[in-house]
Amino acid sequence: MIDLIKKLPKAELHLHIEGSLEPELMFRLAKKNNIDIPYKDIEDVRNAYNFTNLQTFLDIYYAGANVLITKDDFYDLTWEYILKCVEDNVIHTEIFFDPQTHTARGIAFETVITGIKEALADAKERYGITSGIIMCFLRHLSQQDAFDTLEEAMAFKEDIIGVGLDSSELGNPPSKFTEVFEKAKEAGFKLVAHAGEEGDFSYIYEALDLLGIDRIDHGVQSIHSDTLMQRLKEEQIPLTVCPNSNIELKVFEDYKAHNIKELLDYGLNVSVNSDDPAYFKGYINQNFINLCDNLPLTENDIVTLVKNSFRSSFIDDDLKQAYLAKVDHVLQ
Repeated sequence: MIDLIKKLPKAELHLHIEGSLEPELMFRLAKKNNIDIPYKDIEDVRNAYNFTNLQTFLDIYYAGANVLITKDDFYDLTWEYILKCVEDNVIHTEIFFDPQTHTARGIAFETVITGIKEALADAKERYGITSGIIMCFLRHLSQQDAFDTLEEAMAFKEDIIGVGLDSSELGNPPSKFTEVFEKAKEAGFKLVAHAGEEGDFSYIYEALDLLGIDRIDHGVQSIHSDTLMQRLKEEQIPLTVCPNSNIELKVFEDYKAHNIKELLDYGLNVSVNSDDPAYFKGYINQNFINLCDNLPLTENDIVTLVKNSFRSSFIDDDLKQAYLAKVDHVLQ
């Protein structure tokens, strides 16, 4: 099974680029930019990666992002992730970035997007990896702050395929951002939102009915509503599930308790993703391997999860079919 996982080409649809900041790069950039970080060495950083919930992770995540200052920093961050894509046979990726995390520190929006964009362009040229950039609003901030960010993003609209919603879920339901998502849709952006990770399944309903999203990020709490499960199956709304993240943030007690197999068997359009892999102990292949080690996933399940990742992506139909054919070619 592990051999199959490694051989299959994949798409990754739920990846926070700031969450791919490995401790080695964090220290290197901190030294280069003369930024103090609250860790004495790499082992100290890794020891800090023991979370009790989403917020304990976010506190460290935002602290780590402080080392990102220049365009080259964002390029290097993205390029390190691209090398992991090469290693794990990810041939298409749609990455999230959090502009508000950086603009609040005085880093220009242009600095962030340009560094990311140039690395992704080089990834296409050197490795043939296709990609898209999704800008996320931080849900613990106000909708007005999100409106300001959307306005700033319009100058870079051709570089951004969609907008999303992330950060602290509990107490910040999708309904808080109805108007800004309506405006983003009018501007032609694809829409995604984190919902139903720590928040209950009502957050998924709000994301669908009030925000009009195209794809749910996480969505594992949908299992607690038969009506929602049936709707997700009928409409084949993608759920970008992140197993390692769910375990590390105590959404599930352990891998054996994870419900991705149940969601898949019900007929939902679920895929496997790595979320914040530097913090959650593994990139996409490791997520697959951890699932296979703990759940009765079949080879057909693995293939379905991989094909779902391409079907749920924001690429055109011709490229989707070409990528699905690549999967079939490996299987043959």
